[in-house]
Amino acid sequence: MPPAIRRAALTDIPAICTIEQQAPSAAHWPAEEYAKLVATGLVLVAEQESDVCCGFVCAKAVAGEWELENIVVAPAFHRRGIADFLLQSLFDEAKRADAVRVFLEVRESNLPARRLYEKHKFRESGRRHNYYQNPSEDAIVYERRLN
Repeated sequence: MPPAIRRAALTDIPAICTIEQQAPSAAHWPAEEYAKLVATGLVLVAEQESDVCCGFVCAKAVAGEWELENIVVAPAFHRRGIADFLLQSLFDEAKRADAVRVFLEVRESNLPARRLYEKHKFRESGRRHNYYQNPSEDAIVYERRLN
């Protein structure tokens, strides 16, 4: 059964933080940063099994382009296509806002995430040397055109 995808509310932030902390490769932010994105950007949550928050995606619009900031699925819900539904919902929102493209950065070593993005028609468009710390690593920049 596909998950229900909806815009996050401030009351979702504790669940979002719990899910994020279970993903070592995710961007780790304080709850206040998620609250800002709920208010000014886009945060979508996926729910399954009696309204249990099982994943989320965060993005923000910048001059007709959208930047995917974070996408995480709780480990207990991996391999169910939830990230696919979250990405498609993000694309739908971006298209409704007349966005031209979505872009993101990902650790070079994060092969599962890179495969997910490539499956969804993201293409490598650049590299940011030593973008990540602990450990130091390059970021691969991906973009997906929406038109």
